[in-house]
Amino acid sequence: MALMITDQCINCDVCEPECPNQAISMGPEYYQIDPQRCTECVGHFDAPQCVQVCPVECIPINPDHREDQETLWAKYRRLQAQQMAGPPGAAAGPGSA
Repeated sequence: MALMITDQCINCDVCEPECPNQAISMGPEYYQIDPQRCTECVGHFDAPQCVQVCPVECIPINPDHREDQETLWAKYRRLQAQQMAGPPGAAAGPGSA
């Protein structure tokens, strides 16, 4: 399951820095959550941090992106592997040719 931010968002800026997967960004009118990056904080925290800090409770489960715990863990592992690999086109590290 990915989360989503509804149009009740007041753009208070507290959710974005709390997301360990950088899944939250400013959209055209209010913040949005990238369902490809949202793991509901699985692998990081016991509860979604954005939901914990939201003052207007506008972050429900996205009905278009329902995922079970196994899928969320797989997404977490994929995101961690991508983070370890670095940005596309980056050097592999010292000694790489």
